[in-house]
Amino acid sequence: MKHLSIGIFDSGVGGLTVLKELLSVLPKEHYLYLGDTARVPYGNRSPYVLRRYAFEDAIFLLTRGIKLLVVACNTSSAVSLRFLMKKLPVPVLGVIEPACRRAVSVTKKGKVGVIGTRATVESRSYEKTLKRIDKAITVFSKACPLFVPIVEEGLCEHDVAYLMAERYLGEIREKGIDVLILGCTHYPMLEHVIRDTMGGGIEIVNPGLELAREVRSILEKERLERENGRGAVKFFVTDDPQNFKRIGEAFLGHPIGDVRLVRNLFPS
Repeated sequence: MKHLSIGIFDSGVGGLTVLKELLSVLPKEHYLYLGDTARVPYGNRSPYVLRRYAFEDAIFLLTRGIKLLVVACNTSSAVSLRFLMKKLPVPVLGVIEPACRRAVSVTKKGKVGVIGTRATVESRSYEKTLKRIDKAITVFSKACPLFVPIVEEGLCEHDVAYLMAERYLGEIREKGIDVLILGCTHYPMLEHVIRDTMGGGIEIVNPGLELAREVRSILEKERLERENGRGAVKFFVTDDPQNFKRIGEAFLGHPIGDVRLVRNLFPS
């Protein structure tokens, strides 16, 4: 099992921020990344459809040989994680639980902010998980819908990023939070903007980093870590490999090699 890959799926390019953290924490591992770009976004789908998409994504990766599955998509983590955990023969991890545990462990005021897409915020997935861990936590959530196109258009250093950050985060800043969870995989690309806008004294929680640490812990516990050499990454998408490669290279901070187009994830 040690030689097998870690599988990661997301509805598009956002999960590459999770992959980036995994590559930093576990550089010896092999990775298979699937971006379901033909069906992005997942946020406006029904729970039934989301579970079907997640299962198809997972089976595609499983048949190629994985020892652990990472659900990088926030929406799929909220809706499909427990379903996949019951169905698959490998450990399955999502981004929400590790981030919430970190937030609860570091807050001193008991006030935690969560920013994400409208779908994630309306699902209350982070709020429910935080409250399950510690009922005393007060959660302030804010949807930041324009952050995703700002990132994908390469405007992370542009004035528009700072203007929208102030518009979105000004309200949540006034609540007196001391921890802020980046509840969308695109948002770590704007972490410097978010830090500048929120000011000092705020702990920023990157779910991708917390998940990567948990993956490392599980591999060590199960004695599944790859011990020698440097790992490799294979990329798969369901539509437009060139666009994925263009945006993805900015996310990862280095060139992406071959991106393979998959036309039928789960043949019937």
